[in-house]
Amino acid sequence: MYRVYREVFPSVHTELNQWIERAKAIPNDELRSQALMSIEEKTFHCEGGGIYSLLAGNRQSEAVRFIVAYQTISDYLDNLCDRSTSMDPEDFRMLHESMTDALTPGNELKNYYAYREDQDDGGYLHALVRTCQSVLGSAEAYSLVKPHTLKLGSLYNDLQVHKHVMEEERIPRLKKWFEDHQDQWPNLQWYEFSACTGSTLGIFCLVSYLLSGRLDESLAKQIEKSYFPFMQGLHILLDYYIDQQEDEEEGDLNFCSYYTHQQEMKDRFSYFVQHTDEEIRKLPDVSFHQMIHEGLVGMYLADQKVGRLADGRNFVKGLLRISGRKASFFYFNTKMYHKLKPGRSL
Repeated sequence: MYRVYREVFPSVHTELNQWIERAKAIPNDELRSQALMSIEEKTFHCEGGGIYSLLAGNRQSEAVRFIVAYQTISDYLDNLCDRSTSMDPEDFRMLHESMTDALTPGNELKNYYAYREDQDDGGYLHALVRTCQSVLGSAEAYSLVKPHTLKLGSLYNDLQVHKHVMEEERIPRLKKWFEDHQDQWPNLQWYEFSACTGSTLGIFCLVSYLLSGRLDESLAKQIEKSYFPFMQGLHILLDYYIDQQEDEEEGDLNFCSYYTHQQEMKDRFSYFVQHTDEEIRKLPDVSFHQMIHEGLVGMYLADQKVGRLADGRNFVKGLLRISGRKASFFYFNTKMYHKLKPGRSL
């Protein structure tokens, strides 16, 4: 935790500040607004993802550069899809081609705004993609992880397309999509599977190990299995949990709303916590991955938005108790960090 606060978070904010300055220069008003808002409101995504850079050894700064750029693309596109008037799946698919290209050094950049009216971002999205490509292109043996990053990235992109179309089409599309994967994950509900595809953690873990020089084909396969579906599912279910009120106000899809009652949601979160713990024990650096696991629970539950949720206090107490003492440690440390860190204005 000392290294996280003293090394990782400052590095993350250094990278983010560069992207903030770049976003301020976006000519188009709507694109500029969404780019700045996505960083301001979702900085903690980059902070949490940046912790994986500790796995990268002496290439930690490169890992931070990739993680911040890739996560910034993700958050920016999520805002564009959530807040825009577009309901065109072709538009969403084209926007998320940028994330595929970011994971594929050598891919030519495209006009990712081809299907929408707002076009001129002053090269902002291209710069983010190039940054990711540059880091991955400098890594030896990226071919070891490429099938796994592209698989996880493809699932993520599919989710973003299906969940942002016209409201009456979302659930049928997501259910139909899940049917293609249900045989492999019969113990998941369609909305839980969707949540599992919405995380970038597996990609950050793969890239950080790659940069460390310790990755081989066997480890790459195990990372994918250990992170998908349960670790990633826990991550995104927590993300949706804290956003329930905000999403209801904005009319956005929230997977937690499909649990029939509060107790079912508590039970399923416990299920994900248990299975995440079992899977990460199969990885090297198990204490690190346990830190991530318990840190996810603590950091998300420490978010101020939880205080506005019905039965939020009891939910927090129950999940912290199930997740272990370290989750409580992260919870109270994150609460303190949010109180002490200086405010940043855009």
